[in-house]
Amino acid sequence: MGAYVPSVELIARVQRGEPAAIGRLISRAESGLAEARGALAQIHKLAGGAHVVGMTGVPGSGKSTLVSLLSQRLRAGGDKVGVIAIDPSSPYSGGSILGDRIRMSDLSADPGVYIRSMATHGATGGMARAALEAVDILDAAGFGVIILETVGVGQDEVEIVRASHTTVVVSAPGLGDEVQAIKAGLLEIADIHVVSKCDRSDANRTLTDLKQMLALGAGGQEPSGWAIPVVGTSAVSGEGIDELLGAVARHRDLTTNTDAGLARRQSIAEFRLRKTAENLLYDRFNAAAASASAKLAEQLMRRESDPYSLAEELLSTTLEGEGDHERDVHSKSA
Repeated sequence: MGAYVPSVELIARVQRGEPAAIGRLISRAESGLAEARGALAQIHKLAGGAHVVGMTGVPGSGKSTLVSLLSQRLRAGGDKVGVIAIDPSSPYSGGSILGDRIRMSDLSADPGVYIRSMATHGATGGMARAALEAVDILDAAGFGVIILETVGVGQDEVEIVRASHTTVVVSAPGLGDEVQAIKAGLLEIADIHVVSKCDRSDANRTLTDLKQMLALGAGGQEPSGWAIPVVGTSAVSGEGIDELLGAVARHRDLTTNTDAGLARRQSIAEFRLRKTAENLLYDRFNAAAASASAKLAEQLMRRESDPYSLAEELLSTTLEGEGDHERDVHSKSA
């Protein structure tokens, strides 16, 4: 086994687009390695030029096939494309099942496309914990378009709109009541709606249903006045792919050159800040609670107290301990 390469030494290699360095730094971000935080902070300052396209929708709607087609067209136009495919976590290993990466294997030989599967590890909202760090890394590596494909769990997958510049929601013909089920969640977050498999005979019904829902205000409209398009696509014939690329390009201009776009980026930054703080707090709480929770859990098991009182005690113990730690750090640095 080779010597451990410090994360800061990977930064220059990431900027040169070296796949091994990119993969290694993303892995360290996924593992929450404290040693990597300084390098990730520098990477964040180097990033900011890429356009992040969020791709979401119910399972079976053809998201991965659409990502593959879009990547091919973007590459033909000269763009370097990064793909972060969020897969469900394996219930046994905890790792990603890699279904999306297998389905996009036809892109793996192209050096201008980087595909990374990430496990959710139980995270809600359809995104992996380190997905935004991975976006920064690919951005700093020179990938101009980064497609962030969520896990495909359905209505609760709304975090993507707070992590991407353009959000594409993919539906498929024949979903019937499932389209109605997602309209309270996924319908409102779309900047662009796509109906895949539009070569099927029942595709027109799905297209019509979505347009009617949007007309009735179910999907809302951005303050900028962006009219949310509904695009039919076919992986068989290639129909609609150019139209979708055009819609993404128009929305990219909107997010780059308008006040509404600035507000969107501000919202993304606020979301990123809160998620990072939540992750740090979660890690610190778990570390501090490891020793205290067993005794309190025993009291709970014996019903000597109730869950709320004991949880308050656990929080009080861990937060006070964290406060003492912070005071020690400040006193030593003073």
